[in-house]
Amino acid sequence: MLAADDVMNETRSRLSDAIAMVIVFLMATGAVMVFSAGATLGHPFDLRHFYDYPGLRQIMFFPIAVVVLFAMSMTNYRFWRIRSHWYACPTVWLLLAAFGLVIAVLVPSLGTEVNQARRWLRIPLGIVNISFQPSELAKWMMVFFMAGVCAKAGPDMRSYWRRFLPLCILIGLVCGPIVIEDFGTAAFIVLISFAMLIIAGVKWWHILTLVPLGVVGLVAALIQAPHRVQRLAAFLHPEWFGASVAYQANQSLIAIGSGGLWGRGLGEGISKYGHLPEDTTDFIFAIVGEELGLAGTLGVILLFVVFVVLGLAVVARCRDPFGRLLAAGIVLTIGIQAALNIGVVTVVLPTKGIPLPFVSAGGTSMLLSSAAVGVLLNIAARAGPERLDISAGCCEA
Repeated sequence: MLAADDVMNETRSRLSDAIAMVIVFLMATGAVMVFSAGATLGHPFDLRHFYDYPGLRQIMFFPIAVVVLFAMSMTNYRFWRIRSHWYACPTVWLLLAAFGLVIAVLVPSLGTEVNQARRWLRIPLGIVNISFQPSELAKWMMVFFMAGVCAKAGPDMRSYWRRFLPLCILIGLVCGPIVIEDFGTAAFIVLISFAMLIIAGVKWWHILTLVPLGVVGLVAALIQAPHRVQRLAAFLHPEWFGASVAYQANQSLIAIGSGGLWGRGLGEGISKYGHLPEDTTDFIFAIVGEELGLAGTLGVILLFVVFVVLGLAVVARCRDPFGRLLAAGIVLTIGIQAALNIGVVTVVLPTKGIPLPFVSAGGTSMLLSSAAVGVLLNIAARAGPERLDISAGCCEA
């Protein structure tokens, strides 16, 4: 019996360590590539103003994210579950805080507008201003909240009026302020939330009843911001918008195509010199393709695939309904976001501002994603050997 327990604990440890290694390697890759993509011909680096350079910021955030990753891995994941008294749940309070912040960012005197979008709050810390993106916090808190509510409800999640509809209203309330300035993140939160509801066992006809409302909301969001319609038109007919809306997508393909099999060499790319917009953030994958070639892009994709496989192994081994749902939500969030970003950069999907997890520049995304994966590591360390078909309804006892 003791020998079996030792083998079980060793398996858990190896699974947790493997996930941590994959994520740290992704973050290291991101730090190197963002530093390379942040090179400029305009003026040399001035270390007195290091925070103004995306590459130097990413290098600074890298070790902090690693500390956050392992700190969260030592915190019992059950700390985030939904308790009988909602006021004792940190997840509920953080979701409320995120909701307040996504509203605050819309206030001109509070939110900062970058590239014609008001998505950031500036937090002054001495000589630097830290940027914080509230929609990232809202995204992760929705994952944690949905896992907690679905696990607590159990089979009762199949109730349309008492469970499903109230949760859909909550999703709409959270995403409403976000969609005004960030359609991509709002749509992504809706996608992940409904994916978790499906995993939790809600009936398909429940989802279908909201399709007409979803179509109306999509049309309204497109009408509210004409540039979204232009992006969709540019995706369908890139030859019509080659010098305007489709310029970024075309430059992305040029960067990836010019890299060939092995790439131009690390630091040798030329697209970053004013040719490819958002080269350190949403389109960092194109820089990977240009400088490291097909080999580099396949390597990054392989890391995400390995993460998803290992994450699903955690889901399959976990006995606790809350742990299963939370692990599934974390894995889906990172895996789907990576797939969407790569799809946009390779012009398989319309252009939208969704970063590549752990690789794109951005302290908010890296730190919050690292915290979420830290929770996944804790679930992996406590997971049992029991296998589970997640499509059968993870919230059932």
